[in-house]
Amino acid sequence: MAQPRQGSQRRAEEGQERREDGSDDEDGILSAFVCPITMQVMRDPVVLETGHAFEREAIARWFSECVALGRRPRCPVTMAEVYSEEMKPVMALRMAIEEWTDRRERVELRKACQWLTKAASENEALRGLDLVMRGWNEARVGKHVVRRHGMIPMVAAMLRSNSARVRLTALQAVREFATEGDEYRESISKGDTIRTIIKFIDFEDCQERELAMSVLCELSRSEMVCEKISEFNGVMLILGKVACSKERNPALAEEAEKTLENLEKCEKNVLQMAENGRLEPLLNLLIEGSPEKQLLIASALEKIVLSNDLKILVAQKVGILFAGVVENGSLHAKEVAFKVLDHISTNAESAKVLIQDGILLPLFRVLSVDSVKFLPPKLQEAAAAVLRNLVACGIDFGTVPLDGHRTLVSEDIVHSLLHLISNTSPSIQCKLLEIFVMLSSYTTTVLSIVSAIRSSGAITNLAQFVESDHQESRVASIKLLSNISFHMDHEIAQVLRTSPTLFGCLVRIIILNDTNGYEQDAAVQIMANLPKRDKRLTMELMEQGAFKYIARKVLSICRREAIDSIFDNTMLEGLVKVLARITYILREEPRCVALAREYNLGSLFTSLLRLNGLDGVQLLSAKALLNLSVKSRYLTGTPSFDEHEQKSVLAWFGKKPPGIQLCPVHSGICSIRDNFCILEGKAVQRLVACLSHHNKKVSEASLAALCTLLADGVEIAEGVLVLYRANAIEPIFGILKGNPEGSLQQRVTWAVERILRAEEIAKAASGDRGLSSALVHAFQHGDSRTRRIAEAALKHIDKLPTFSQIIDKRPSRRGSSIGSMERYFRSDR
Repeated sequence: MAQPRQGSQRRAEEGQERREDGSDDEDGILSAFVCPITMQVMRDPVVLETGHAFEREAIARWFSECVALGRRPRCPVTMAEVYSEEMKPVMALRMAIEEWTDRRERVELRKACQWLTKAASENEALRGLDLVMRGWNEARVGKHVVRRHGMIPMVAAMLRSNSARVRLTALQAVREFATEGDEYRESISKGDTIRTIIKFIDFEDCQERELAMSVLCELSRSEMVCEKISEFNGVMLILGKVACSKERNPALAEEAEKTLENLEKCEKNVLQMAENGRLEPLLNLLIEGSPEKQLLIASALEKIVLSNDLKILVAQKVGILFAGVVENGSLHAKEVAFKVLDHISTNAESAKVLIQDGILLPLFRVLSVDSVKFLPPKLQEAAAAVLRNLVACGIDFGTVPLDGHRTLVSEDIVHSLLHLISNTSPSIQCKLLEIFVMLSSYTTTVLSIVSAIRSSGAITNLAQFVESDHQESRVASIKLLSNISFHMDHEIAQVLRTSPTLFGCLVRIIILNDTNGYEQDAAVQIMANLPKRDKRLTMELMEQGAFKYIARKVLSICRREAIDSIFDNTMLEGLVKVLARITYILREEPRCVALAREYNLGSLFTSLLRLNGLDGVQLLSAKALLNLSVKSRYLTGTPSFDEHEQKSVLAWFGKKPPGIQLCPVHSGICSIRDNFCILEGKAVQRLVACLSHHNKKVSEASLAALCTLLADGVEIAEGVLVLYRANAIEPIFGILKGNPEGSLQQRVTWAVERILRAEEIAKAASGDRGLSSALVHAFQHGDSRTRRIAEAALKHIDKLPTFSQIIDKRPSRRGSSIGSMERYFRSDR
């Protein structure tokens, strides 16, 4: 037994002395290293009592098979029975095999270096990569050799090969290297390897994309490599795009997400991620950092352009943090906080989140008069800008608590802000005025603002900004006055009456400022909401030429083919309302009559009735025509004749000469321009069309204008005939059948009674049950005056008996004392 063992050891020692270049008999060496059973080089050689060496695992399996067959164990080489199954290791042989194997693997790995070059063919490159990977995975010293001989950069360089197979194989090799540890990851990251990997990831149709993503994910586990990755421009954007592709490629998106999470370890990467829309890591650093760190991160955050979704995210995660900084932070911290808040509060939804987090109270405290004394103007302006953005979000600030029971529109809070307006710089004044503009534009808070302004007496100070040289403050002031002018018309009128220069400034804005349409529109709305029967203001408008400009402006808007702009609609309605002021003082002021004639306002208002969809314009035009038509009977002309014609008149005893057409209602020479007779210029037809308007106010105003043809002092019978020919009878009856209430019930009952004085119409209407029922309803439920008129109308259609001649079936052609409508022609707001 000793001799065979010594022979094996001697052969092993001889194998150690063979030259590694293979010049000796390599087969002889291999025969000593090869297991007779497996025919493979042994790794754990053992020797039996027969002196032959075998692989431990192989001979153990051989003995097990012999036992299974019921035979005694035998030597696989000699087939002689083995009396002892003891397997003794041969350390010298094992060491020789290991040394020979290591030497051979080194040789093979060195050969691989010759093929890992740009000049190598595809097959050579693949063979070289295969040798490297076999040495890496199987050889005992392979990893050490690969790293020591610089093979990792050589393999990484093959990523730029022209062959896709070579690139894929090289990526697989690089991934294997990267899993070994940070030392290998850093070795891979040298040169342009990372840039090449990122390029593969960026191309969606690239075969290497998924493998490259896996490699980058593995490399990103090293902090040093993370810093290198951040040096490549656009890498965060590329990875973010891949991470969002979960529907198309979930596995790839998951790898990208893991890579981004690994990259968060580097603060520089976190900033790049934030700039490319991945804000959570930066916000987490902001929340968890020290005050100094928070200040640095916040400074970086305010420079990032955020989408609306990201603004909401910032508000949700750090809104409370910034609220605390606003109230208790240092001046520098407050400055940075205001910049961030100003940025994120421009979105309505993020502004609502900030309000829920309680940002209003710290802002108000910063803007209070006591705090302003200690704050730089720059910070005051920043705080006012943030508050302005928050107010613009559209929520009901009357229900948002500020502290306890107070809200932002509570009287003392508004008083404080109004006081601050008078004691600060123009830039801050402008923003505070804009805050009030927005609060007064909401129906839920405008009354609170009006009440506070009225109780503080601040309307005069607010109006003075109309003359300000600071354009933004002037525009904001005009918009504010426009918003509250409907509720504070008398207060604003009083200010304008006492300040002619202020009034003139508003007029100049209307006449001259065509470049800023919104400012001009606001000025128009202020004028439109002033008390319309204020003769002094109306005459001041006339003196400054406002009516002439407005008349031309209305004509220019009406001549367009379509008025589809909301701005044009509101502007037109305001202009018409201002222009209609003339019609309310026609009796007192002859110059208004002359102006109405000069611009043919009767025809203008008539044409405005055709603008369907503009209810406000139609309502104002119908009321203006009502006022003009009331004036008609006082302006009706009498025919003038020459001497010959006068003789003819005398000969005819007062009869009108032939060829002179007199107005049947006013018994004189009428026209829509000269005496505003609505029988001319298609006014009656358009007013009749408006009787069926869906807006009851428009139909009532149109009815009132038509009722001037039935008023006392005109030929009522002729007026009824005009309405009959214009097909107005049925629409008027229809309004009454709708059982209206209030002033419309009185007006339409009066009109029906006048119409039923015509016997033929009364006879035809006597069979109309709907009309009878409507008159009975007015008779039973109307006020005392309406009941008297309804009673007379019921008698006209023989629904009530006539016991005396007090109610005449044939009253005077020019009316009677029953049911004069003079009081209803003085329509007001």
